[in-house]
Amino acid sequence: MNQATARVLTIAGSDSGGGAGIQADLKTMLANGVHGMTVITAVTAQNSVGVQGIWPLPPEAIRAQFRSVIDDIGVDAVKIGMLGSEETVACVAGLVADLDPVVPIVVDPVCVSKHGDRLIDQQAVGALLTTLFPYATVVTPNRDEAAVLTGRSVVTPAYVLADLLLACGAEWVLIKGGHGDGDAIDYLKSRDGRDFTYTAARDDNLHTHGTGCTLASALASQLALGRTVPEAMELAKAYVTGAIAAGFALGSGIGPTDHLWQLRNQLPASVRDRLMGPRADGSLGV
Repeated sequence: MNQATARVLTIAGSDSGGGAGIQADLKTMLANGVHGMTVITAVTAQNSVGVQGIWPLPPEAIRAQFRSVIDDIGVDAVKIGMLGSEETVACVAGLVADLDPVVPIVVDPVCVSKHGDRLIDQQAVGALLTTLFPYATVVTPNRDEAAVLTGRSVVTPAYVLADLLLACGAEWVLIKGGHGDGDAIDYLKSRDGRDFTYTAARDDNLHTHGTGCTLASALASQLALGRTVPEAMELAKAYVTGAIAAGFALGSGIGPTDHLWQLRNQLPASVRDRLMGPRADGSLGV
């Protein structure tokens, strides 16, 4: 049966503030033209200033969600985000092991939130490397996460970090450079030695909550649509760069990237005005 749209499953935690996690994933997937589906691994109490609580879901709940989606709807790509514990990593690895090998899997090894809150325990780090990465089409750590995963310094050259992680079995590794200084340079390398660099001017916008989730979900979406990894990454990089530039204040801390930025000009004027914030006279344009 021909599908009306590509199907992408996110396996990740919920962000109650809507800036990261499955909420960011679903918005990104919609903006990239695919149908998003979810397996929630944990519920967080989270807002613009930090994470106030984390409640992991039991493995049986994770398995039930996965089987419910896969057995009926099917899937064209998977994005994996926050897992948190060794038990959850093992559960998810066992689930994706049963997927058709042609289904691309993007693993965003979430270790720390934008606000510095730890989102994974040390035992889970080892489990990511040994039990989940061998199933990954692409692993997408930022430099801080790559340092945690490899035990190396954050200033270690990107190609060295990529080689160390490729040795764990992933087909591709993307070392994201958004947390450094100067241009945001992302380095992509394959297990067979091909490498690519994606560069964007750094934006000084403070409101960047959810960038890692957004990039990984855009990448998974483009892979589901049939692009190669380098092609998908080029499109995902362009999408997240625009979303960062359009990020907006929400709450008293770090606001989210704007997943709607490509569609903004197509909205009714009254909605556009409200989203752009108060006017000089204090009105919201509605």
